[in-house]
Amino acid sequence: MDISVKGEYALRAVFELCSRGSSDPIKIADIAAKQGIPQKFLELILSQLKQGGFLNSRRGANGGYSLAKAPESITVGDIIRHIEGPIGVAHRSDDNPRPADSPFEDLWHEVDTALSSIIDRTTFADLLGRWKEKRTRQAVSWQI
Repeated sequence: MDISVKGEYALRAVFELCSRGSSDPIKIADIAAKQGIPQKFLELILSQLKQGGFLNSRRGANGGYSLAKAPESITVGDIIRHIEGPIGVAHRSDDNPRPADSPFEDLWHEVDTALSSIIDRTTFADLLGRWKEKRTRQAVSWQI
């Protein structure tokens, strides 16, 4: 599965909003700086995520973007599919179709099912919890 730069940036932007732990809007410039995403590109991505119902926006001096849903209800698969479209190794363009009697069809279906299972059950709350735990373990020093 290949994730485009746009898909990766969308995941990082949603993660950044989740990691703030606040429902207050966050400015695009702050998200861009924290995640190293070009601001103009991020504007397009956030607009697309808003259209998908994942984000809210507010104009003005105190404006910015916030989550429209709880991190527990947004999965990695939701964001990837919204930005990238269908995913998986079994998704092929009409330019390069598989033969009807491909010996690999069942294998690719199993791979797609396994991939979908992981990204569809992994929420941003899960990612945030794992990330915090990992950072805590790295910060602990047993050096004397």
